[in-house]
Amino acid sequence: MSRNRRIMIWLLLLCGILIPLVLAAQSPLLAFRQPIYILAGFAGVTAMVLLLLQPVLIGRYLPGLSAAQTRKGHRIVGSILVLMVLIHVGALWITSPPDVVDALLFVSPTPFSPWGVIAMWAVFAAAFLAAARLSLRLKPSIWRAGHTLLVVIAVAGSVAHALLIEGTMEQISKIGLCTLVVLVTLKVVRDRRAWAVLFQKR
Repeated sequence: MSRNRRIMIWLLLLCGILIPLVLAAQSPLLAFRQPIYILAGFAGVTAMVLLLLQPVLIGRYLPGLSAAQTRKGHRIVGSILVLMVLIHVGALWITSPPDVVDALLFVSPTPFSPWGVIAMWAVFAAAFLAAARLSLRLKPSIWRAGHTLLVVIAVAGSVAHALLIEGTMEQISKIGLCTLVVLVTLKVVRDRRAWAVLFQKR
């Protein structure tokens, strides 16, 4: 890979990460909002950005990083992702506990709420499966298929949640980020052939 192409890949990733965050920080919807509301919003935006970084790392699409570095980075980013989801939900709970309860019970009237809850549980389940990988003693192929399925659900739920809600994120950058997250995730699923075990002859 040429030096210019390596630089271009890193620049594209930085743009995909920074542009949504910078534009969200300039959102007029943040005016006169309480700090806890702003924290909830930015935790959600950060979680979406991390959903882009995760498949990029595990797919080893970043030039200059070794396999060990990308695996370690994937684990660290995954932990931060769980933390951001917890902060997002926890801060929303502080601002309006009844709304969070309605969302968790799938009785909220807002169309974006159930997708966010589905994504949240999928993120938690994927993180648990990763943390308990050795103790569960699953075959690597079975573990990978299960982990990938949970990640796909998390991505689909997060993208639907983000696109349906009119919140902190700027619209065009939000659509662009969601598109990147879906495309890179699908590329990783294809490249790593996580589903191949499901179609093997018994």
